[in-house]
Amino acid sequence: MEWSYIWALHLAGSIVSYSLIKVHLEIFLPLNLSPMELGSIIHFLQEKTILVTGATGFLAKIFVEKILRVQPNVKKLYLLLRAKDTETATQRLDAEIIGKDLFRLLKEKLGTRFNSFVSEKLTVVPGDISQEDLNLKDYILGEEICNQTDVIVNLAATTNFDERYDVALGINTLGVKHVLSFAKKCIKLKVLVHVSTAYVCGEREGLILEDPHDFGVSLNGVPGLDIDMEKKKVEEKLNQLREKGAAEHDIELAMKDLGSKRATMYGWPNTYVFTKAMGEMLVGTAKGNMNVVIVRPTIITSTYREPFPGWIEGLRTIDSIVVAYGKGKLTCFLADLKAVFDVIPADMVVNTIIVAMVAHANQPSDIIYHVGSSVINPVRYLNLRDYSLRYFTEKPWINKDGKPVKLDKITILSNMTSFRKYMYIRYLLPLKGLELVNAASCHYFEEMYLDFSRKIRTVRRLVELYKPYLFFNGVFDNMNTEKLLSTARQGGAETELFYFDPKMIDWEDYFMNIHLPGIIKYAFK
Repeated sequence: MEWSYIWALHLAGSIVSYSLIKVHLEIFLPLNLSPMELGSIIHFLQEKTILVTGATGFLAKIFVEKILRVQPNVKKLYLLLRAKDTETATQRLDAEIIGKDLFRLLKEKLGTRFNSFVSEKLTVVPGDISQEDLNLKDYILGEEICNQTDVIVNLAATTNFDERYDVALGINTLGVKHVLSFAKKCIKLKVLVHVSTAYVCGEREGLILEDPHDFGVSLNGVPGLDIDMEKKKVEEKLNQLREKGAAEHDIELAMKDLGSKRATMYGWPNTYVFTKAMGEMLVGTAKGNMNVVIVRPTIITSTYREPFPGWIEGLRTIDSIVVAYGKGKLTCFLADLKAVFDVIPADMVVNTIIVAMVAHANQPSDIIYHVGSSVINPVRYLNLRDYSLRYFTEKPWINKDGKPVKLDKITILSNMTSFRKYMYIRYLLPLKGLELVNAASCHYFEEMYLDFSRKIRTVRRLVELYKPYLFFNGVFDNMNTEKLLSTARQGGAETELFYFDPKMIDWEDYFMNIHLPGIIKYAFK
């Protein structure tokens, strides 16, 4: 039952189901693009100072490594990370960023000079984007950042679909406001790149355009969406709970429930995408005259090529399915096997961020880039199932007893009706039997019954929470991103080094020889 829990938790946020004709329809739509000038990206990065928020995150680490490796003459990278002081921030830098295998090539290249190079180029900034002025305690450092920063890349986010509303609102929504306010004080700032998610679209179907979210406009037409009011509701609820002396666990559950209710009320499926969408709304209203670019990646997977193929950190969405399947613990799979799911390697997302920030530096911009594969190079759940079966048949997982795991046939559930039937027959009927036995034995099996019941409720709740993603019927238009790629190629940018064209991916080769071996090496435990 525990693997059903893991499956539900990670799978649900990753599934899209859209039967797409394998053709890229060239739909010529008016693009809100200013003329872009793109020369050498390497040259642009020279002597530039970049502020990176959310520096310990998966994408941020890849971004930092890429900049340091391809342009050692970058002036400075300020890394904003949550910490109470510089000492704690430095410890996080060592343990969570440069201590990772991701920096292996850079360490090999620099040898004994690595530590001095890092000390020169990286400056940790203890702070918190959920607070005004990013909660910077060091006034002198704050002034230095404001006077020196050329580019800001906002990668800070909480990506938990079931996050506490106060936490998600603070980071994903109000955090954007605080970053924008700080950016306005940066006198040399050329461009700010805000990294969002393609799934701010909610449950929209068909071809999803690279359009902005208008301030205060809900997805379902319900009026009254007001970010200040959302903040007030959070504060009021927290005060009520604390006045009643609620335990922290109860406060956490109440905050999660509040976020889910507010998201659903306005047409978003969960707290994560609701708060990210409101963050985008604030970009539109608070950016003023700044050059701001929004990058919306889809489902991010392991690196395609750099710094080496297959690097990943932790189990990310679909990877938990693969892990459970490879260990022989996954008994069912909820998806339409013919459906397209949109994945994109992490290094391509980072390259898009870099090219976009160079293209729009000092160029008035109000642009959004989808970074995904569903339109121009789709991959389907049928492919994922077949690749996983082939891989673990050829290279079976060795269990704790030293024996190879033999994979059983997996049950495919293509809709919610079949899922409910499956749960009823496999789990709810046995639970009912256990309930009767427990009652007849004077509650001898009470602990087992309660544990089993709790796990079933958790799985059902998570599936309900992520149901819109299990049967997502959209694909993401990327005409702006295609134009960015075309401009980069025509303008002399180093597109072989800063590649982000999904058409170059052979999905069979990627999954069989890069991604699956990568999660085995870095995340399979």
